[in-house]
Amino acid sequence: MSLNWKEIDLVLSELDLVGARIEKVIQPSFDSISLGLFKAGRATELFISIAQGACRIHVLSSPPPKPTRPLRFMECLRSRIRGGRIDSIVQIGSERVVKLELSVPRTIEFRDREIGSGIGVETRKATLYARLWSGAGNVVLVDSEGIVIDALARRPRRGEVSGQACTIEEELAASAGKLPTREFAVRDLPGEGGFNRKVERFYTESAGELSRERLLETARERFGKKSRALEARSSELSAKADEFSDSGRLRELGDILMANPTAAYEGKYLACDDFFNGGEIRIPIDPRLSPIENARSYYERHKKAHSGLADVESELALSQASLQELRDELARLEAEEDPFQIARALAKGGTTRPNAEGAPRRRSYPGLSLEVSGWTILIGRSAKENDELLRHYVRGSDLWLHARDWPGSYVFVKGRKEKSFPLEILVDAGQLAIYYSKGRARGSGDLYYAFVKNLRRAKDGPVGLVLPTHEKNLFVKLDETRIKELRSLIGDDKD
Repeated sequence: MSLNWKEIDLVLSELDLVGARIEKVIQPSFDSISLGLFKAGRATELFISIAQGACRIHVLSSPPPKPTRPLRFMECLRSRIRGGRIDSIVQIGSERVVKLELSVPRTIEFRDREIGSGIGVETRKATLYARLWSGAGNVVLVDSEGIVIDALARRPRRGEVSGQACTIEEELAASAGKLPTREFAVRDLPGEGGFNRKVERFYTESAGELSRERLLETARERFGKKSRALEARSSELSAKADEFSDSGRLRELGDILMANPTAAYEGKYLACDDFFNGGEIRIPIDPRLSPIENARSYYERHKKAHSGLADVESELALSQASLQELRDELARLEAEEDPFQIARALAKGGTTRPNAEGAPRRRSYPGLSLEVSGWTILIGRSAKENDELLRHYVRGSDLWLHARDWPGSYVFVKGRKEKSFPLEILVDAGQLAIYYSKGRARGSGDLYYAFVKNLRRAKDGPVGLVLPTHEKNLFVKLDETRIKELRSLIGDDKD
């Protein structure tokens, strides 16, 4: 619930900001801004939010976290009003529009025939409007001529874009008295302290998209999806490890079948003497194959189990470590009291602080990335991401896949030392290449795959365009269940 006009007046009445110097500008989210103010030896963080259902203005008890990258409006305010002072801060009538009039000193060079050249200081006027209307809120910076310099949310229909005349006050004056008057009261918010402190606590704990409760709900949902996918994979690997750990028995069953080449089948089983352990045994078989062919199948399974047990156990350990890391990250988020830190962690992908020493670390790549059975798969979603992956993140021994005859993502599988690419990993990467292409609707398709060292950039071609040599063809049919599992590992499983 957004603040009403009486609550805004009460918030402003508690503040002594006239004459305060603007020392910092932080934009903790796309729909909020925080001004770091200083007056009479005291620092104040003035926070303004235009979030849907949570439009408000109040002070913060501590500075919000800085964004992970420079944001347009934040950089604009830093260049235009940082170092300035607040001449006045008022709400316009009962319209939930707060007006901050500012004086900003600027260093200028001058040249004069009589006194010569030098450097002086010029004071410029500016106005910052904060319209706290849920669903139509905005923060707009206006110069002394009434022209919009920039806005937190660019709204061309309202003229709230750079270079347009600001009409906020004219529109309010024109609509005065035309709308029915509604009665509002100041809510009795819980907690100790002044109204500013109560407002901060209320929105931090229980209101709005940036509330701690809402953010933790998002975190639990996100981590729950990833955890379920990892748990399913761990169960699958555990079952495979159990099967592989008894590889000697698979060879014994093959020997028993070889010793009974003329035995009769009983459906999907063959009953015969177990000359290794004694007694009779019913061996599962493929009734379409002869006993000799079934025996060869058991020998192949024995060979695969004997050589693959170490890989399966390694992948299982990695999967379980990733699962524990997710649980630890969620626990850290739930222990974090500052909602801005939680929001920042979610924007980064989950962690509030660097992983503890020894914890698995996931490298950051452009586009999408995931780990499957210990193999890293990278997906470029645009020509720019494809080109960046090619230039900086893959090597000649890595594998490249791309849908044939359809525009779409480049998919790369990072090579592993002394390991060949397993067929199941190749198929998974192929599924992703078809899924993230224009051919997805067909449900299947052909694709190219080649080593990165066999890719050549197209001369004078578009960004990211490559010409493969020694490429091979692979036909892939999309498996919806497997695609869902892979997307859950990416965190891209929203329909």
